[in-house]
Amino acid sequence: MADGRPMYLQLIEQVRQRVAIGDWPSGHELPSIRELAAELSVSVITIKRAYLELEREGVIVTRHGRGSFVADTNVVMPDRFNRDLDRHLEAAARLAAQLGIDPETLELRLRDATNALTQDVSS
Repeated sequence: MADGRPMYLQLIEQVRQRVAIGDWPSGHELPSIRELAAELSVSVITIKRAYLELEREGVIVTRHGRGSFVADTNVVMPDRFNRDLDRHLEAAARLAAQLGIDPETLELRLRDATNALTQDVSS
């Protein structure tokens, strides 16, 4: 998780990703705040902030005394991830336009990236 964003934002993104790709299905128990803080060598407050944001978004639910779990992702996540995907595609289209890349070339590059990803997954 070594990028320029605050750690809690990086953690939020990683949890969202794991849920989106199905690594963590509905009902999956997340590590406790204390466990994760110790594992990542960050403060409990950082993890708590990420978990609170994920709960606010409906990605996780916290049950007092039991822990935090992935929410029913069939309800919330498809819309959330479709919005995220649209935002990323719009950003890619803007960048391509700034670089003078025409839509057909951008489409080919997206296909290449998709093909490379599917090859990596099947390897």
